[in-house]
Parts: sequence; structure tokens; C-alpha cells
Amino acid sequence: MQIQEENQPFDDINVTPMLDLAYVLLVIFIIMTTASVQGVKVKLPKSKMTASLAKPHLKAITISENGDVFLDAYPVSMEQLETRMTQLKQVNPAQAVVLKADAHTHYMKVMQTLEVLKKVDVTDIGLVTARVAN
Repeated sequence: MQIQEENQPFDDINVTPMLDLAYVLLVIFIIMTTASVQGVKVKLPKSKMTASLAKPHLKAITISENGDVFLDAYPVSMEQLETRMTQLKQVNPAQAVVLKADAHTHYMKVMQTLEVLKKVDVTDIGLVTARVAN
């Protein structure tokens, strides 16, 4: 039986703590990526000219094919949309909004949404389209 002296260096490295840390980070990464809000999937109309609308504090209003309205992926009625946009406008007078409607949505629903935005004095509005492949 061999006895190691106190000053003798170890020949191997214990990787168990490093693996524990890697597994914890992997679990955190998986949880964070699946917990993020993905939004509402809609089929966007096609356009040849699309611009980047990335702005801080940008709110997204989505209208699905059957006319359901969502504010940042949360379903809202027109009255709730008006109330929430009024609150957001009071906090940030320069509130910007992007309107993302399905290509098969009735135009009347889009107009009702635009009227609500006009009523609460939101003027910075972008319309989301998909770029046409050349």
C-alpha cells in the first residue's frame, strides 16, 4: 500500500465539479430558450421593400387569420387594446408599434386596430411584411 506525501502533487484532475457546472448551465439554457415568448405565428404578406423596424420599447400587435388580436403575444379585445395602449402612451409618449397581420386577415380588422391606435395618438406605426425572394 502506497501512502502519498503531503507535498506530492496529484496526478489526475477531478472534473466532477466542472461537469456539474456544465450541466447546470445547460439546464438553465434549455429553460430560458423554451420559456421565451415566441409570438403568434401568422402568414405575412409579401413585399419587395422591407426595412428594419427595430426600436427600443417597441410593441407588437398581431392579427391572426381568424381576426384574433394579440398585444405582444397576449390575446386582447379592442377595448383592452385601447386601454393598454393608452397606458403605454402615458408612460412613453413616443411609443412605437408594429402591426403584424396575417395575409388572409379581413382588412376591416386591420382598420379597426389602426383606428384604436389613432384614437390613443400612437403615430409611429410599422407594418410587418415578408420579403419577396428575387
